[in-house]
Amino acid sequence: MSNGLGNFEPGGMAMASVSPLEEAALRSEQYQEHQLRLQEKYRLQQQQQMDLAQTSTHPHDPVPNDGTQPYYTSQGQLIIPTASPCYDARPQYGLSDFELLETLGTGTFGRVYLTKFRHDHSFYAMKVLKKTEVVRLKQVEHINSEKQILSQVHFPFIVNLFTTFQDDRNLYMLLEYVIGGELFSHLRKAGRFTNDMTRFYAAEIVLAIEYLHSRDIIYRDLKPENLLLDSSGHVKITDFGFAKRVEDRTWTLCGTPEYLAPEIIQSKGHGKAVDWWALGILIFEMLAGYPPFFDDNPFGIYEKILAGRIYFPAHIDPVAKDLVKKLLTADRTKRLGNLKDGSDDIKNHKWFRGVDWQGLLDRTVVAPIVPPYVHPGDTGNFEKYPEVQDDESSQGDPYRSLFMNF
Repeated sequence: MSNGLGNFEPGGMAMASVSPLEEAALRSEQYQEHQLRLQEKYRLQQQQQMDLAQTSTHPHDPVPNDGTQPYYTSQGQLIIPTASPCYDARPQYGLSDFELLETLGTGTFGRVYLTKFRHDHSFYAMKVLKKTEVVRLKQVEHINSEKQILSQVHFPFIVNLFTTFQDDRNLYMLLEYVIGGELFSHLRKAGRFTNDMTRFYAAEIVLAIEYLHSRDIIYRDLKPENLLLDSSGHVKITDFGFAKRVEDRTWTLCGTPEYLAPEIIQSKGHGKAVDWWALGILIFEMLAGYPPFFDDNPFGIYEKILAGRIYFPAHIDPVAKDLVKKLLTADRTKRLGNLKDGSDDIKNHKWFRGVDWQGLLDRTVVAPIVPPYVHPGDTGNFEKYPEVQDDESSQGDPYRSLFMNF
């Protein structure tokens, strides 16, 4: 009988000697060299195919892609979708090698738990998703896309995915444990952030979005609840359930109402510009303590977004106000970040003057909030949730074919 773990033996690999984190570190050293070899190999294959066919192809021609094939971005950059150096497609450990300890967060169809690796007692976050709920809520494509994207991205300000599992009832995603909790919690505790604090977090988010967009990935769910702070206080973007690889436009209505760009609400088709709109909303919320468009129901929020009237509190810096206005431009052809110079227009805005962009990437800039913690498994920066007893009865697995890559 299958244990839901692919080639794993029942009970896991009790002899596992290194943790997922240690395995990731070992792979990281070879990652860049591996990428260069793959790029050169792919270019040679492309050239041979073109020579044989005696035809020429434009880099921007659409190519059918299941997310695992090399592709050119809309800027003509060749991307080889290899696994992140942190991701392990065939791990030497299984579900039984982890102990679920405490709920870190809840969602519509699952929970995120603090989990401990039994062999070396290192801590991770385990996202547990109920297959029945994922299917019922028609989120199969989104969940598969989240796994596919997170397994292929590697960036200082994006949460690391180590591996995935599944059994008859659930999907499991093993992620790094980001000990500082949600930026949302720190913002609510402070009421609002200072201009300098907001600029620090916004700058790291700009770099993360820039990285994703360079790979034709739009994030589509930027909000304080999806931003975690690591042990040093740097941002980690999490929850890629709405992320999608898009060269031009997509039409799916998804996201959080307060953060939706007008083109999403109007079903005009949307692309990378929606992430820059959401950045404008986020900067406003960090500075003001509340989002610019809010109402008691989603339709009221949508009406206010489409009306486009923004009321700035008097304390907000005029230069910050100018940036927010340029990001919250309804006409996406005029929206900052979506113009000819892309994200450079945002990074060169006066509000970001003096930001050490390379220092941020190197994580040498000191963060404004360094989260307190006592030990590596401390959950003091997360809200407390009532624990639930999972129903362990199984009626078979009618949905396994929908999640073949888990």
